[in-house]
Amino acid sequence: MRAAEERFEAVHDAAPLEMLAALFDARGWPCERGADEISGEIQGSWTKYQIKGIWRAEDRVLQILCLPDIRIAAEKRGPANELVARVNEQCWLGHFEIWSSGSVLLYRNGTMLSDDGMLSLGQAQSLVEIAVDECDRFYPAFQFVLWGDRTPADALDAAMVDAAGEA
Repeated sequence: MRAAEERFEAVHDAAPLEMLAALFDARGWPCERGADEISGEIQGSWTKYQIKGIWRAEDRVLQILCLPDIRIAAEKRGPANELVARVNEQCWLGHFEIWSSGSVLLYRNGTMLSDDGMLSLGQAQSLVEIAVDECDRFYPAFQFVLWGDRTPADALDAAMVDAAGEA
């Protein structure tokens, strides 16, 4: 086992950004750290995703953002918004949205931590895995709408059938 992985496995609870930094380091994912956020890149099944962890200490809330580097052209904004609504009906945790500035698609999940504001190893792994898994699960649907000119309903149906066939 690599030294970074051994150190990571030895950590039980830590401040949220420290735990995410340890996770990124252990997995060999490049990342940058700021005062209240960490940002890195992870290879998913379809593309590379930018992952951001943003910590709001005053609220004890950790937001995980996953950006699949998809920008929504103005003429596709209507169908993309409809697809986001349909996709969000399928999400148990977190949601997708299109940022108004830059028309960027992203997945967002906010987690309120306990009074001590600590993040466990299991939580860190799960939050990042869920974000990447959800982006991977719906990435084809967005491709079908944005580049394949399918309707949002058809795109989601096709993406869900394809995902079911991969299991």
